[in-house]
Amino acid sequence: MIVQVLIVLLKLVIAIAFIMASALVLIYMLRKVMGHMQSRVGPNRVGPFGILQTVADASKLLFKEDIVPAKVDSWSWRIAPSVVLMASMASFSFIPFAKNLTMVNSNISLFFIFAMSSLTSVGVIMAGWSSNNKYSLIGGLRSAAQVLSYEVPLVLSTIGVVMMTGSLNLVDIVEKQKHLFNIFPQFLGFLIFMTAALAELNHTPFDISEAESELVSGFNTEYSAMRFAMFFLAEFFNVFVIAALGAVVFLGGWNPVFIPIPGFIWLIIKSYVLIFVIMWIRSTFPRFRADQLLNIGWKLLLPASLINIFGTGIVMLITRGGIS
Repeated sequence: MIVQVLIVLLKLVIAIAFIMASALVLIYMLRKVMGHMQSRVGPNRVGPFGILQTVADASKLLFKEDIVPAKVDSWSWRIAPSVVLMASMASFSFIPFAKNLTMVNSNISLFFIFAMSSLTSVGVIMAGWSSNNKYSLIGGLRSAAQVLSYEVPLVLSTIGVVMMTGSLNLVDIVEKQKHLFNIFPQFLGFLIFMTAALAELNHTPFDISEAESELVSGFNTEYSAMRFAMFFLAEFFNVFVIAALGAVVFLGGWNPVFIPIPGFIWLIIKSYVLIFVIMWIRSTFPRFRADQLLNIGWKLLLPASLINIFGTGIVMLITRGGIS
């Protein structure tokens, strides 16, 4: 019993260290990718090639004064960043890096990841409402509308894979992709997944909940120091989690592509390829209006995801010899 507890604690420490390091790498990567794509320099002063700029920013936020506005709803305002961060970390615990390399291996791990990721919006709404600031409140309400619009097609985009695999266990889903990655038979589902994921991440062009040009900074306007940093870290945790989930569900997870290297390295490579695509889109497209965002979710992605499920069912019925 004691050994099992120690193993769980060790896994927890390794997981936290990994996602903290990943967040620092992703922040630096985003600045460099956006700098190159938008003909800007990006960080280049603090450390070689600016690699210590993120460390300097984190240190600054760690030691800044934590200012609490006078008229906020204290309990909700203080706990909101923790809700967002814990939801992101809980989602990470279900990602399998190899067959026997996962913190939590559940028969419904795919469902749990979607359930945990939806809690992020609860923290955002709490932050917006409790800040006693109209800009923050509007940002929180926009986030609620956005999540309602895109959570449904995000989940439905993976149903075709679940139908083909017959399991909600992410390990089983990867094991069934040894000979053919799901992106080929489920390419439409993959496109829907990536589009809805951008909206779930509040990334450009779907970042209307923190639209700086009209809402100052949206739901996190009244936050500073480490509370602001917790929102920022959660955003990059979610980027890695959603990219890793896409790699597991559609790109074969730890299954190799030609070169026989350790599986967890393949998963990280595939995840970072998807992260680069997310940053590429973020660097390229302008922000949608609120009405455009809702129309894409309800009028385009939702029907497309239902068509994908229906088409998958028809193909499975034909290839498996009809109804028995």
